[in-house]
Amino acid sequence: MKNIALQSAFIFTGVSLLAAVIFFLATLPGKYTAVERFGGSVWVFILSMIILMPVVIPIVKRRHS
Repeated sequence: MKNIALQSAFIFTGVSLLAAVIFFLATLPGKYTAVERFGGSVWVFILSMIILMPVVIPIVKRRHS
């Protein structure tokens, strides 16, 4: 069980981090302040974590069983 939780955490954290980086890079050409870029990236990261946690965990459990 611990292996499933750890693997799930790596997956949804990695995907959320990737989404935050993509958001940050997408805002570079615009005229946004650093606070807006970093704040938006944090917001995207948090929302992605909330959305992906209940989705990724059952998928990983199914693959292990």
